Amino acid sequence: MSESRGQSFSFEVTEAEAGARLDAFLVDRCPDLSRTAIQEDLTADRVRVEGRARPKSFRLKAGLTVTYSPGVRPEIKAVAQDIPLDIVYQDDALLVINKPADMVVHPAPGHPDGTLVNALLWHCRDLQAGSDPLRPGIVHRLDRHTTGLMAVALNDQAHAHLGDQLKDRRMGRAYKALSWGQWKLDEDVLTGDIGRHPRQRQKMAVVEHGGREAVTRYRVLEDFGFAQYCEVNLETGRTHQIRVHFAHNAHPIVGDPLYGDDKRAKGIHNLDRLQANVMVRDASRQMLHAASLHLIHPVSGQEMTFTAALPTDIERVLTGLREG
Repeated sequence: MSESRGQSFSFEVTEAEAGARLDAFLVDRCPDLSRTAIQEDLTADRVRVEGRARPKSFRLKAGLTVTYSPGVRPEIKAVAQDIPLDIVYQDDALLVINKPADMVVHPAPGHPDGTLVNALLWHCRDLQAGSDPLRPGIVHRLDRHTTGLMAVALNDQAHAHLGDQLKDRRMGRAYKALSWGQWKLDEDVLTGDIGRHPRQRQKMAVVEHGGREAVTRYRVLEDFGFAQYCEVNLETGRTHQIRVHFAHNAHPIVGDPLYGDDKRAKGIHNLDRLQANVMVRDASRQMLHAASLHLIHPVSGQEMTFTAALPTDIERVLTGLREG
């Protein structure tokens, strides 16, 4: 297996990062590297603080310079693996799948295999790789713990056609989500440019500078007082868009480990604690599901709409709320 060439990084600790552990600081600053890789590099003395090796628990001060030279690691390659897929539709140009929770879309550091791409290469032996051999056929992504519908292009022509639909907003995607608190309006449009979080690099955020336009529409379907079940439509497709917009407006998605600061959710002081505790216990992931997908077939030009029923974990949480 070939190896990738290492690269050195230099970071200056900001005031906001003062007091952070060295290992946590590197995890935030290097989102493309796994925690395991960073821990291994700390153990191998590939990290320096002002030129000196420090333990992973070292507390940083503002103004210090951290230099990091990640170790050379095997190059990631996408290989075919016999992984079951829930196929909703398939022909020679288009595949629509219902992605389960805990499935990563494409290989990356920390997830070299067991991904949707590995499964696609097994089920679609003639899948064309296009310009990115690690993401063959991938037109749009879902987060690891988000379930639901994804369109996959089976050749380069279909990939270009579906990609254009995504850019000019002809591809429609509707989600079902359970969020904390009560929205002031039963239906509204959320905006705010989305970019990398300025301090926590593994997160995205609504930013004033350097972000990309993001538009999210929501409609409340059921109101449980301290939580609401919503339909959400994307007009743009930014990384973590729904999760970021909902959290930015103090209504994070229930069960979201990255953005779901439950104590800050509006109306949290009025919630029924017992019922909420049951809901949190059952919500082992973010309660977000890509329920509907509308597109134009890349060959026939036919308008097509696909739907996917709620997975059992979200149904279980909703049943508990309705019976509570």
